[in-house]
Amino acid sequence: MTPGARIQAAVELLDRIETPPAGEEALPADAVLNAYFRGRRYIGAKDRRAIGDAVFQTLRQRATIDWLLANQAGLSATNRFRALWTFAVHGGIATAELAACCDGGRYHPAPLTEDEARRVRMIDVQQEVPPTVAGQASFPEWLAPEIDAQFGSATWAEMIAFAQGAPIDLRVNTLKATRDEALAALAKAGIAAGPTPLSPLGVRLEGRANVAGLAAYREGLFEVQDESSQLASLLVGAKPGMRVLDLCAGGGGKSLALAAAMGNRGSILACDTDAKRLARLAPRLARSGARIVKTQALGKGNGTDTLGQFDRVLVDAPCSGSGTWRRHPDSKWRLTPAMLDRYRAAQSALLREAARHVRPNGRLVYAVCSILPSEGADRVAAFLSSNEGWRPIAADRAWREALGAKAPFDGAHMLLTPHRHRTDGFFAAVLAPP
Repeated sequence: MTPGARIQAAVELLDRIETPPAGEEALPADAVLNAYFRGRRYIGAKDRRAIGDAVFQTLRQRATIDWLLANQAGLSATNRFRALWTFAVHGGIATAELAACCDGGRYHPAPLTEDEARRVRMIDVQQEVPPTVAGQASFPEWLAPEIDAQFGSATWAEMIAFAQGAPIDLRVNTLKATRDEALAALAKAGIAAGPTPLSPLGVRLEGRANVAGLAAYREGLFEVQDESSQLASLLVGAKPGMRVLDLCAGGGGKSLALAAAMGNRGSILACDTDAKRLARLAPRLARSGARIVKTQALGKGNGTDTLGQFDRVLVDAPCSGSGTWRRHPDSKWRLTPAMLDRYRAAQSALLREAARHVRPNGRLVYAVCSILPSEGADRVAAFLSSNEGWRPIAADRAWREALGAKAPFDGAHMLLTPHRHRTDGFFAAVLAPP
């Protein structure tokens, strides 16, 4: 593909991510890219990589790009100019060449006016710096007060880390392999990888790879799972013989991790209101060899009647997804205050529901892939203030009790970030009933 064709493809993808066609639902960026390339098999791997990298780089730095376009080049924040900025700054294409690519030709961007072409050529001059941390680290300005309350003087460093790409982490399935055996299988397939620094079950790839195409993956030796999610699963402290409820199981990644931790002894009930997502767990269970997981779709008139019967209840609640902004940068621009309010309400309701299923001396683990206090510590505090007798258990203590080792984090709650822990952002709290 010509540079102009790559630019135009990136523009089309950014437009589709930002504004879906009438009658079509909004899809995550990776799903949009997958569908786009499936329909254009003629686009080679090298071009797909360049286009995909440009799209994600633009989404990660959109606020910064918009400020620079306006204040340095006097250009509007359209996806065409955003893409040109990315290909100039990160793609190493001279701005004069970029301007020439915008000629309205087949598969090329629409023509620029003379003034626009002059301004595009200004993109590669000495760059200024946006005046706010939200502009510099590229996240929504309306979230700045809450994020600053979370990180204080470390806000800039923490949020800059969220504007970077994320590695691919795998969780070794101990029902079928050790970590050394999984690493050996990856090495045999020509994939460079090493142990994750915090999770005793994790493997981190040194580059990209089609993991789903590997024989070791099809045989169930490992699952794709970020290290933060692995740590949250370990924090549950599930042991052989226990009865465990995964209340918001989704695709079942944590249920699989819990089954392995329990050595396939005991029982796990994986529930979710999204029956389609939950159905995706079946082939994963077959591949993993986990035999103790049962699934139940929840909905109107269809709930669980297992009150007070579980040793462990995990609530991996729906949330803003702010902890996954490295992987899903489009989600930060899709989030609205109204959406965040709905997430908070759902989280509180799920905590109340989960508490009903914990047996005496059992534990409830509340988790969100979020760095926002209003979805993490604030939700836990609100639950404790209105549920007499419930008490928090320090997360580092719960880790020591579960694994017999010092926790890779400190404090009452587990709060992981890419800056401090090289993981996705993740919050978890451990609670005990009266």
